[in-house]
Amino acid sequence: MACKICTQQTKQIFQTKILNKYDINYFHCEHCGFLQTEEPYWLDEAYSESINVSDTGYMQRNLMLSKKLTILLALFFDKNEKFLDYAGGYGVFVRMMRDIGFDFYWDDKYTTNFFARGFEHQSINKYEAVTTFESFEHFVNPMDEIESLLKISKNIIFSTELLPNPIPKPQDWWYYGLDHGQHISFYSEKTFDFIAKKFNLNYVNLVGLHLLSEKKISNLQLKVLKLSKFGLHKLLQKRLKSKTWDDYLKMSEKK
Repeated sequence: MACKICTQQTKQIFQTKILNKYDINYFHCEHCGFLQTEEPYWLDEAYSESINVSDTGYMQRNLMLSKKLTILLALFFDKNEKFLDYAGGYGVFVRMMRDIGFDFYWDDKYTTNFFARGFEHQSINKYEAVTTFESFEHFVNPMDEIESLLKISKNIIFSTELLPNPIPKPQDWWYYGLDHGQHISFYSEKTFDFIAKKFNLNYVNLVGLHLLSEKKISNLQLKVLKLSKFGLHKLLQKRLKSKTWDDYLKMSEKK
């Protein structure tokens, strides 16, 4: 099976059961460090619900991300520009970031927008950066998806768990997502280095967050993100004007 990142030949390394019914083969690429499943014929069943029922950390993750992104965007990007959350789910993160004061917009082909209505992605918008959280592992054709993201912005901030080395057995790594069957693509740091080189970008591993960007930001500079636990995001938030009330007025006028 050809690697979906670098097109080199992969090697089948194990088979395991997902959704408690399908025996699925997993293939590893030694050239770029990518791990993929066989062609995912089970996805319609896996996505019978857009957010899987075992994702109990959904709200906690959005709270944590809003703190870290407040620091990252306020210090290293133009905080007054527009931002897009791609595969934004129900719009929780977009609403949080607009409440903080960032001009965030929402895009998701498969999920209903409950919390960020009126702030959907418009193709005419220019975005300083695009965020996409817990989506890379869902990509059927990762390189096509990344190319689409780069057409929106040359700065992609995203989250996904890096594939450990050595590669864990199926029962030893929760991120395989065997119960819900939605995770089909797994990336190592080597994979993202390959992707960055291919698209002439810089890759930084932020531990839990990742950055593919035309900007050169050092790991040393990004250590400031750890200060979220000490409340740096609250200090930076004081420099921003919340959009909560203005958004209310805007949406009230549309009724």
